[in-house]
This record gives sequence, structure tokens and C-alpha cells, in this order.
Amino acid sequence: MPKYMAKANYTSEGAKGLLAEGGTARRAAATAAAESVGGTIESFYYAFGDADVYGVADFPDDASATAFSLLVNSSGAVSLSLIPLMSAEDIDAATTKSPNYRPPGS
Repeated sequence: MPKYMAKANYTSEGAKGLLAEGGTARRAAATAAAESVGGTIESFYYAFGDADVYGVADFPDDASATAFSLLVNSSGAVSLSLIPLMSAEDIDAATTKSPNYRPPGS
């Protein structure tokens, strides 16, 4: 299954909900949301700095990952970015390809 890194920030309303429910309840909610579209949460960590939450999730396909992202972002309580992750083997496969490209102005 394709892997995605999640990077999320709580809005002020989302932070209020986090304070009321606690971290494990929000992790459980994210897990349930991922599972509802056939995905799994591999890791889920709170942080401070650029993002409030980092995680890694598996989804069966891009449509499922997008559905998860739309669901979470539509709540207005969290701003979520999903970043597709590639394995070293994916990169090996990419290096065997020979695309044709002409840079601008050449």
C-alpha cells in the first residue's frame, strides 16, 4: 500500500478540542477515519515547531488518501497535508526511466 506522511496543525477550535479530549482520543479518531477508507495509521506523533502532528499512514490508493485528507480538512479544526512517500526501490525504478525533456529556451 502507498505510504503518506501526514503533517497537521490544529486551528484554535481544534486545539480546544484536543485540550478537552486528549491526545489518545484524537489519535483514535484519526485511526478510525483512515480505516473508514481502507487505510492504516503506522505512526502518530505530537510535536511543536512547524506542525502540531506528524504521522505516517498507508492508504490503498490516492483516491482513498484524498478522501481522508478532504474529510479531515473539511472539519475546519485541522489543516492537514499528506505527502506521498517513496521507497528506495521506487527511486531505483525511477532511475531506469529515460524521459525526454527540453529546458525552456534551449
